[in-house]
Amino acid sequence: MMNNRNKSRITILCAQLTAFLFWTVPSILVAVELKTRAPEEFVHPGIAHTQASINFVKRQLDTNQQPWKEAWEQLNASELACLDWRPTPLAHVQRGPSNHPNIGASDFARDGSAAYTHALKWALSGKQAHAEKAAEIIDAWSQTLRSVSNHDARLLIGMIGHQFCNAAELLSHNWDGWPEENQEQFRSMLRKVWYPIIKDFYPSANGNWDASMLQTMIAMGVVLDDREIFDRAVNYFQNGEGNGAICNYFNEFGECQETGRDQVHTQMGLEYLANTCETAWNQGIDLYGALDNRLLVGFEYTAKYNLGFDVPYEAYKSFEGRYHYKSISNNSRGRLRPMYEKVYNHYHNRKGLDAPYTEQAVSKIRPESGGRSSLPWGTLMFAKHPPNLQ
Repeated sequence: MMNNRNKSRITILCAQLTAFLFWTVPSILVAVELKTRAPEEFVHPGIAHTQASINFVKRQLDTNQQPWKEAWEQLNASELACLDWRPTPLAHVQRGPSNHPNIGASDFARDGSAAYTHALKWALSGKQAHAEKAAEIIDAWSQTLRSVSNHDARLLIGMIGHQFCNAAELLSHNWDGWPEENQEQFRSMLRKVWYPIIKDFYPSANGNWDASMLQTMIAMGVVLDDREIFDRAVNYFQNGEGNGAICNYFNEFGECQETGRDQVHTQMGLEYLANTCETAWNQGIDLYGALDNRLLVGFEYTAKYNLGFDVPYEAYKSFEGRYHYKSISNNSRGRLRPMYEKVYNHYHNRKGLDAPYTEQAVSKIRPESGGRSSLPWGTLMFAKHPPNLQ
């Protein structure tokens, strides 16, 4: 039988333990939460690149370091970097299924890549003519564009809007020569023309559609300093119902919802999700780590298959059962998309994780250039960052 003295000791110990849990556990939970919550104010520039990453690349170029030197030469040799570039905006753009009809869609895509390339060249070289050219391209479209329509309108904005937003972000926060009224005109186009098209995603489409809209939506949130738009993208990435959400685009061993479709669209979806993660990371949120680094598992699986190795495959139905690819597709197998550098930089350089197949993909296609539907110049901007780059 317990005496009164022992009862008192136990009562005191229980009270102390309760106080400890009351005061300590909430503070631990808050500390964990803060690691994944964005700061109240956005970091600028802060979409694909921060000022620290830009300064790092500039230092490598100043001392002719590789692979940045070769990648820089590649950018400079591109027609996208030519100062003779003339934008070709249209008021009413249409992109139909598989880009048919194509009324201004290709012009929009080419000008988006050019605007980003010139803005990047300005940020790295300090040559004002390239800032002026980037602003000229952005202004031409924001003054002219009134609608984007037809079947692939959401996909077009998703694929290309990200590049326009990156260009605008670099100009807004690295150059004082872009008039405020022109910047506001661009922001108005984002809110009034682009956002209504992409705000509800396309849950039942193949996942690269949602993924494309995610990368542009989160970028728009940064450009506009709009927490609601930014959070909408973050929340859909983590918990969305559609095929582009992280939990729906990959299974546990990295097979993608589109792996049975073809390797081109699979890699598109992967890149767009990675671009979304990079912006979130630059704003203090770790989407890269979602579902135990599921994005890395997907990149490793896809890189491995496209490097010629065997991978497991399990047929599974997409959201609402619209797609059910019953076997793995070798359509475009081996055509590595220039998208691996950024992901290897994060998981290996920042986090110290092994990514052997992603590393092999990087070595095969370095320096990454890029195309109209991808963010170009990956090697130049993402190769070999030190882990503590802030």
